[in-house]
Amino acid sequence: AAALLLWLSPGRAAAAVPLVIWHGMGDSCCNPQSMGYVKRMVEAKIPGVYVLSLKIGNNVLQDMENSFFMNVNDQVREVCSQLARDPHLKGGYNAMGFSQGGQFLRAVAQRCPSPPMLNLISVGGQHQGRVYGFPRCPGESSHICDWIRKTLDLGAYTPAVQEHLVQAEYWHDPLKEEDYRKNSIFLADINQERGINETYKKNLMALKKFVMVKFLNDTMVDPPISEWFGFYKSGQAKETVPLQETALYTEDRLGLQEMDKAGKLVFLGVKGDHLHFSEEWFYTTLLPFLH
Repeated sequence: AAALLLWLSPGRAAAAVPLVIWHGMGDSCCNPQSMGYVKRMVEAKIPGVYVLSLKIGNNVLQDMENSFFMNVNDQVREVCSQLARDPHLKGGYNAMGFSQGGQFLRAVAQRCPSPPMLNLISVGGQHQGRVYGFPRCPGESSHICDWIRKTLDLGAYTPAVQEHLVQAEYWHDPLKEEDYRKNSIFLADINQERGINETYKKNLMALKKFVMVKFLNDTMVDPPISEWFGFYKSGQAKETVPLQETALYTEDRLGLQEMDKAGKLVFLGVKGDHLHFSEEWFYTTLLPFLH
């Protein structure tokens, strides 16, 4: 009994659940204005929490370049290996992805169940991909984006572009659905477009919560409903359908329908452009999912 009392004593507070974050395009693990800022916000409110901000490459510059030019499947493999080697994450972790980091962390959830991801928070992630325009570009990367725009227009679904351009790997052209399904080496795979991988489904359904944040005034993601797993109706680029009307959901190819019915899917809308949110919103809306 004494041992039990000791175990239940207040000094034996449960350790905070670790958090893994993955930055978006043109960003890096440690930018003090972006991921560094998010890390500090979480640490300020959850005492003793371990926050791992993913870095792909040997330094911050490589990390930023890899967000444009390193094959996403290789990036996901590298992250899975980082997570498996990290002793802090053995008991499981929460994950928070920003923009393209949102769909990349979903791939980690589907492909790498150990250590287990507990909650996935996708902040502006494009789960049905994006298309057209590429209207703006983050930070100092505008010359890279001009080049990317031209390359995507020329042949997003050619093998060379798919292998070496991150944004092509989740480029989803509703006017070229067949091309997309056949040739997208990343998104079409994790979205079960070429058949059902039961392991992907089982692993994703193991999440406690899958939280999707959509920016209601997003000028960077086309269509913004992709952030809630919706997309354009096939064959045109004007009318969109919500997740619940897609074959992915109605046929439950990824387990999302079952997760939705079990209350595991959370759809949040926030006023503002892509990745624009206030500290107060972050603390009141997202932080509760990290405890």
